[in-house]
Amino acid sequence: MNYQELADKIKLWGQELGFQKVGICDVDLSEHEAELQKWLDAGYHGSMDWMARHGMMRARPSELLPGTVRVISARMNYLPPEAQFASNLSDTTQAYISRYALGRDYHKLVRNQLKKLGQKIEQEVGQFGYRPFVDSAPILERPLAQKSGLGWTGKHSLILDKECGSWFFLGELLIDLPLPVDTASINECGKCSACITSCPTSAIVADGIVDARRCISYLTIEYDGVIPEEFRKSMGNRIYGCDDCQLVCPWNRFSDLTQQKDFHRREALESADLITLFMWDENTFLKNMEGSAIRRIGHLQWLRNLSVAMGNAPFSQEIVEVLSSRKGLSDVLDVHIEWALSQQLAQTPLKNATNRQQRLIRIIQKGLPRDA
Repeated sequence: MNYQELADKIKLWGQELGFQKVGICDVDLSEHEAELQKWLDAGYHGSMDWMARHGMMRARPSELLPGTVRVISARMNYLPPEAQFASNLSDTTQAYISRYALGRDYHKLVRNQLKKLGQKIEQEVGQFGYRPFVDSAPILERPLAQKSGLGWTGKHSLILDKECGSWFFLGELLIDLPLPVDTASINECGKCSACITSCPTSAIVADGIVDARRCISYLTIEYDGVIPEEFRKSMGNRIYGCDDCQLVCPWNRFSDLTQQKDFHRREALESADLITLFMWDENTFLKNMEGSAIRRIGHLQWLRNLSVAMGNAPFSQEIVEVLSSRKGLSDVLDVHIEWALSQQLAQTPLKNATNRQQRLIRIIQKGLPRDA
């Protein structure tokens, strides 16, 4: 078999399936094992227990799928048109949602395309061992992507490419064919530290190392407990994820828009008004977020995140009223509602409020029912 010819075909097939770039590497990630263990020992994974559950398997693809000798790494752009970065962040009455989550959940789409790539290879060479992964297994996808030539690991820990920045998803196809490997990407960050200095919560503790416990993406998505008060003001209006480290990256000036319409902003999020989103009941939330990555955090966590954003919004009598209307749904949610109400009330001295507003503010402060 001419493996070089097959590798060239695989890259062409990958592009036909919607991937912007495909690379191939071996399975040796031993140089990352000590770094991974140090990160885990420091507790930087927070409550994400699954990060440590499988030990060093994350750095050993051949243990994940016995017989694996190569990894095909692929990337797919997700930056939607009309991303509205600046307007979303500057208008604090609107919710900011990470660009990757505006459309359909990427896991299934990217995995299906990787599966089709495996099937194309099978049609060419006959039966062989392969399995696609998209954030669905303990595997170090970023070191694999760098080793495959898809980009380098930036100081924010994401994969960067000088041709298109970092607005792309990654997926892997583990295979048992000894294909020729690609040249690893070289780090091009240089002395730039824009991502580190712009992080709202100082979560990037060293080059390429993120303390998830401080990261807004972790706090709004992976963590379902009480968000530490020290981070709430810094969260601003970010209710699902955070893109700040990517927004300031100079390499993202060269990013291309996605060719996948599934990644475009869904209609339910066209107007991301905080009050409107907060007033969705659970059924409305589940319906509007059907097929979205956001759906998995659940309605209560959605309300929790919105509560923090509403606490950071300019004073609004309507915000005060809708916040108080959601009290009592859960203890965790109540903690954030109370904080948000305190932030709202701190912006408007009682002397500047109408008699009705003063009465409502005092009732809320005391935690009494609305008809008291």
